[in-house]
Amino acid sequence: MPESFDFISATDRPALVACSRPAWTDTAKKILQELGYKVHSVVAHDEFNTRYSQITYQVIVMDELFAANKSDENLSLRALQLMPMSQRRHVTIVLLGDKFQTLDSLQAFQQSVHVVINGAEIIMLKPLVEKAVADNDLFLHTLRDVQNRVARS
Repeated sequence: MPESFDFISATDRPALVACSRPAWTDTAKKILQELGYKVHSVVAHDEFNTRYSQITYQVIVMDELFAANKSDENLSLRALQLMPMSQRRHVTIVLLGDKFQTLDSLQAFQQSVHVVINGAEIIMLKPLVEKAVADNDLFLHTLRDVQNRVARS
């Protein structure tokens, strides 16, 4: 079945890979699948926007140069950065790039993502994604708990 007709069930854990470098795309897809995610990948900004608007992804792994020559030209990253928090709160965003220092909180904050990873350390993607997702879940635990209680009332 082509990926464009791939259905997401309530029990699926969807993840989106947006990398221009085939090696990074392959590594990210493989690792996310090992972690139990149902993985989609995109190659262009319009495809990213379409996918993101249709599915609530749990994880996004993006190359800082996704479909761009300079990071300023990455329209998908820019769209995420400008998006209201209510639309991106439940997704953990991992940004790959050669200029980042892995797990640098200040760089992640500057890029409006959860974690940055230097491309040379992509082999460590699995534990880094697990850590980023766990940290995000812990951070949002209280919010989700309150939302569930209000929904049951």
